[in-house]
Amino acid sequence: MDRTLKALSLILSYPTRELQQAMPEIGGVLAADTRLTAAARRALRPLVEELSGRDIYDLEEQFVMLFDRSRTLSLNLFEHVHGESRDRGGAMVSLLETYRDGGFEPVTSELPDHLPVLLEFLATRSHSEAQETLADAAHIFEALSARLARRESPYAAVFAALLQLSGAKADKEAVAELLDQPEVDPNDLEALDAVWEESEVRFGPDPNAGCPQVRDMLTRMDQPINPDPRVAAE
Repeated sequence: MDRTLKALSLILSYPTRELQQAMPEIGGVLAADTRLTAAARRALRPLVEELSGRDIYDLEEQFVMLFDRSRTLSLNLFEHVHGESRDRGGAMVSLLETYRDGGFEPVTSELPDHLPVLLEFLATRSHSEAQETLADAAHIFEALSARLARRESPYAAVFAALLQLSGAKADKEAVAELLDQPEVDPNDLEALDAVWEESEVRFGPDPNAGCPQVRDMLTRMDQPINPDPRVAAE
């Protein structure tokens, strides 16, 4: 078990009192991993401290405003890959098959491509397999880290850490394409409704197209983002 990937999975999960109670241990795991630079480990401390001691209702509101109300900060990776394309449904099926082939059955209402779910799975895999998968998403991690840093959010450090763990350098053009996507004010409910009402996620493959191969799970990261709804965090 890769304890760091498990810790990052938890730290990106919807805040709960149980998570708050676990933060000292989670923080200890992250502080001890020498695969991360000293600067990266220091950058994670403010988030660990905030999740440990801040009012739980404030934490919940912050999480929703960041990750549930902003499509460009979505924790569902295929949102940044396939958008509303039918390919997303096939990719979901392939990802679920990958989980099950690895003896992993997600116990959550989240979509299979939800980053905390993927990290929990990768925590059970070999170092090389986990690193290869993280490397496929390197430019997404860099773009999310940049967007969160603009908002002065301590969550930016998590994505910077994931980028380090991937051992990859993000494709600058792909990062720029993601950062060029317009952001919607999370307080503008009418605009948010317009973004999320476009199309439902389909969990079956397109009958007119074959299901993508398992290794296609995260290999089409450079496609434009399109609106698509997501399951609520809780």
